[in-house]
Amino acid sequence: MSSEDGPVDGGAEGAPPEQLALIRESVRKAQVPRAKPRTWRGAALAEELPVARVLVDKGVLHLDRYFDYAVPQELDADARPGVRVRVRFGAGRHRVRDGRREGGGLIDGFLVERLAESDYSGPLAALAQVVSPEPVLSEELLGLARAVADRYAGSLADVLQLAVPPRSARAEQRPSPEPLPPPGAPEAGSWERYERGAGFLQSLASGGAPRAVWNALPGPEWSDELARAVAATLASGRGALVVLPDGRAVARVDAALTGLLGEGRHAVLTAEAGPEKRYREWLAVRRGSVRAVIGTRAAMFAPVQNLGLVAIWDDGDDSHSEQHAPQPHAREVLLLRAALDKCAFLLGSWSCTVEAAQLVESGWARPLVAVREQVRGAAPLVRTVGDGDLARDEAARAARLPTLAWQAVREGLRHGPVLVQVPRRGYVPRMACANCRAPARCRHCSGPLQAQESGADLRCGWCGRAEAAWHCPECGAHRLRAQVVGARRTAEELGRAFPAVAVRTSGREHVLDTVPGAPALVVSTPGAEPVAEGGYAAALLLDGWAMLGRPDLRAGEDALRRWMAAAALVRPQSAGGTVVVVAEPTLRPVQALVRWDPVGHAVRELAERAELGFPPVSRMAAVSGPEEAVTDFLRTVELPGDAEVLGPVPLPVTTAGRPRRAGAPPPGEHWERALIRVPPGSGAALASALKSAQAARMARGPGELAVRVRVDPPDIG
Repeated sequence: MSSEDGPVDGGAEGAPPEQLALIRESVRKAQVPRAKPRTWRGAALAEELPVARVLVDKGVLHLDRYFDYAVPQELDADARPGVRVRVRFGAGRHRVRDGRREGGGLIDGFLVERLAESDYSGPLAALAQVVSPEPVLSEELLGLARAVADRYAGSLADVLQLAVPPRSARAEQRPSPEPLPPPGAPEAGSWERYERGAGFLQSLASGGAPRAVWNALPGPEWSDELARAVAATLASGRGALVVLPDGRAVARVDAALTGLLGEGRHAVLTAEAGPEKRYREWLAVRRGSVRAVIGTRAAMFAPVQNLGLVAIWDDGDDSHSEQHAPQPHAREVLLLRAALDKCAFLLGSWSCTVEAAQLVESGWARPLVAVREQVRGAAPLVRTVGDGDLARDEAARAARLPTLAWQAVREGLRHGPVLVQVPRRGYVPRMACANCRAPARCRHCSGPLQAQESGADLRCGWCGRAEAAWHCPECGAHRLRAQVVGARRTAEELGRAFPAVAVRTSGREHVLDTVPGAPALVVSTPGAEPVAEGGYAAALLLDGWAMLGRPDLRAGEDALRRWMAAAALVRPQSAGGTVVVVAEPTLRPVQALVRWDPVGHAVRELAERAELGFPPVSRMAAVSGPEEAVTDFLRTVELPGDAEVLGPVPLPVTTAGRPRRAGAPPPGEHWERALIRVPPGSGAALASALKSAQAARMARGPGELAVRVRVDPPDIG
């Protein structure tokens, strides 16, 4: 008796044998494993163009080239340029059978082109599988990825991992919508406030390719102005791409575009969308169904067809710098796209980076600014509180805020919400002596002492030991003051001072998008400021020295950018808007904020860097790693003749359990860093030399100590 005819246990007991046989047969069919990719032994090759040139997904520099494979006849129809394939990689010449190379591990790749014959004289392995017949790698995208890899001394495979999102079979099976006809040219709207604003839109709508650095006026109109630039480009029958620093900015431009053009005109590409939705939107762009794209830095490689405009907002934001190899910056990628596609370029921000000023100074881009009367009419009143004011202010020495700041808060709360920007999150990250301002350090490990929310004794931020009887080793005093007060502690103190007013916080753990226009205190860290309905009545920018005192070349530029981003959310001076910044008023960034003149600040910074030979006037690369590895790398690399090596110098040791900065050495390891500088015109030669030296090290095997190479490092001290 067969097993189908015998008794069975469970819920199928007593069922007819025929029914059991059908059930088992259906289960067998459902559980049949998918066929593994074959080696195609003895299979006939494609009659035409039997060689496929493949880029394998190996992000190592010594394998940054194409490999040739044979195309079996069964894969001939699907093996088109741009599709994803799987190939066997790593088999040697000794594994040849019937004239075909066999063996090796399966690896993903992209089919770049089909050829009639290969320039490789040995036997070729066959394509193992065409993963999908959907072409995802266009010739334009491949050229852009190669240009980015060459600029940043990286591998093409690493760039394509950033440019092409992971595949979703379900998204590929869904058809993309039919493309909509071009919309009409939009009205200039608030672009009329700028001297050349209306002309810039007209040039985009007529098919031109203007290049501009746009210093936006304070206020919420910037998102609508970006949307109008996109609409003008679409009206000319071309595509547009806008890269924004975060999801909140994307949401504002998304709402502005939807209100201006309606649904279905643009795609949104962000990492938060999820793999399937993001790939579906990306495919709609690749297939030409959508001509406009907005998104975070993940969208900088979006395959927009007939590209007419690339735009970036707030290029100084750290979010625009990719942390995965080869770590490109969105601004530089869009500059490459503007050059390769000969399209328009727009760089916009409330502030102005040194790189943006260089684009204008070199004549590559034109300034897009408002006249001073427009600036004064849109900007709030900015007042300063310096060290001299704090020394004369009895309340400032005993309380968290100086008298002027308290008065601004009290007056602002009569008319609406008040924004308080604190440079650090948390409670009290740092404490100092109230007498001589010397930092309070742990007696055991020299770590920073922190106050606790419970009001208990001080505790070390590194080793966690409590400190009950601290005294200053410099002057012997016993009183402490908050050196840099965190957002939560500031919110607590303001809540006690204004008990009838709601206090909201916005920071790393919980970022608010908007707040109502009712009176409230909004305590935020830089970059997390929510937008208030109708604008803030006032803003306090606390602990300005904490941002200005960072040992970084960009400290002043970055502090001014963060201050202006917060002050731009405040109502104009004509509506009572006031900003109080606690920083020394004689410093250049503070003066630029008072005058609302970010362009002048950036131009002076650019002139100073030109005298000193610092970026962006020069090109620079950082080489970091263990001491012997950095020394060996610098000895073997063939640098251009005009290159200058600075260092190497030791890097700070990363403490275990503490947040690790991007590019910092692993916890406990002692690394060194050398900076290599070349004058303008030698950047490509420097990148090529670094890439060749790094590829030679990798080819020698895993025994070599790791060396990290980064072109255009954002933090050079």
